[in-house]
Amino acid sequence: MATTTKLVDSIVRGAQEKKGFDIIVCDLQGIETAPAEYFVICSAGSPQQVDAVADSIEEFARKECAEKPTAIVGRSYAQWVAMDYGTVMVHVFLPEAREHYDLENLWEYREMREIPNDF
Repeated sequence: MATTTKLVDSIVRGAQEKKGFDIIVCDLQGIETAPAEYFVICSAGSPQQVDAVADSIEEFARKECAEKPTAIVGRSYAQWVAMDYGTVMVHVFLPEAREHYDLENLWEYREMREIPNDF
């Protein structure tokens, strides 16, 4: 089983592999009501890309960290796919859905790390 930070790094690489963009890692540690230790939030340009990014994240986490999500929701519409890794929640959004739900501003995060787009 991988450390949480290794899992987060693997998830970020999986998102980048399929051109997920505007990736943010939100540190939720120490927030009593938070559902996980970290959120990883990213955008994708189309429903097909949302699905491809989610697949890539799942593959990277499995291969690099031997981790599988306990639940994945939202694949049927592919506007917002949420993946639950226990200590890490992953959110892959179409830009308009991301703007609407605005998860980045849900809590006062301990730290929000923006990952530069690599394309």
